[in-house]
Amino acid sequence: MNATLRKKVIIDCDPGIDDSLALMLALASPELDVLGITTVAGNVPSDLGAKNALKILAHCHQLKIPVYRGADRPLKRDYVSAQDTHGNDGLGQSKLPEIHKNYHSNACEFINETLRKEQDVTLIALGPLTNIALAHQKDPKVWQNCTRFVSMGGNFKSFGNCSPVAEYNYWCDPEAAAYCFEHLPVKLEMIGLDVTRKMLFTPNILELIYQNAPKEAEFIQKITRFYFDFHWQYEKVIGCVINDPLAVLYTIFPELCAGFDANTQIVTSGVALGQSIVDEKNFWHRSPNSHVLVKVDSLKAMQLFLARTCGLELEMLAQVLPQITSLEGK
Repeated sequence: MNATLRKKVIIDCDPGIDDSLALMLALASPELDVLGITTVAGNVPSDLGAKNALKILAHCHQLKIPVYRGADRPLKRDYVSAQDTHGNDGLGQSKLPEIHKNYHSNACEFINETLRKEQDVTLIALGPLTNIALAHQKDPKVWQNCTRFVSMGGNFKSFGNCSPVAEYNYWCDPEAAAYCFEHLPVKLEMIGLDVTRKMLFTPNILELIYQNAPKEAEFIQKITRFYFDFHWQYEKVIGCVINDPLAVLYTIFPELCAGFDANTQIVTSGVALGQSIVDEKNFWHRSPNSHVLVKVDSLKAMQLFLARTCGLELEMLAQVLPQITSLEGK
């Protein structure tokens, strides 16, 4: 693909099992020019997230891409990790070898400096929005060069995953999420649980990878086994929901999802902490600050995910996936 046509992206994340799968997808997608990876306290502490990002870069033979550690706590609240979901190492207790390469410690500065130098940058945020809020607060003018902001977070009509009403990324740092919805100069494209819950990675899909790309299957199995067990224990789901890869897929292929513009507010106190309140019917008569995704072609999305990350043939996937999954097309 012509390098001038590639989307320049920064990926802000908290790896994390599904973040790691999303990074693998992004690094395997020729449409994306990944300028850097920044990490934030979320699924795991930000320093551990940076180490995990290096492990994924090493696996994908892309260690030239820089990694920057960011905020180690939310703006105002005590930090609560999701290591009960992702394992103490953040990668499903996989015990992947450490990568002996330094990461940088100035994520917010990197984000703003990149926006200062580059035009038409897309931000893909896969974790809490702490780094984004801090970076914008420091230099809001450079954010005019951010042409798209895609956030895996929130939920509209779907139930929450860390409370009855809240999704983890916005619950972890609700003040940062509220700030971003209110102050960023570009509509926040919200890839929430309404669509990501439909990205169910099952044992059947893992076996399909084993039959076609056994080395990649072995790596993915190492980091998802813990996730499988968690989903069964808490939700009685066979398999695991892989939220973050859909944000990357949607960035490249926006036609995979459908939604609507609305004003969205984030609850920052009380029993509904972290809930995303989406004014679908324009009750508040406020300008839309978000594009909320509510429909997804999960079958096509999974085909693309497997083709990119594992090198499986799309023609074969189109034939086999409908037989072994309940994923839905348009």
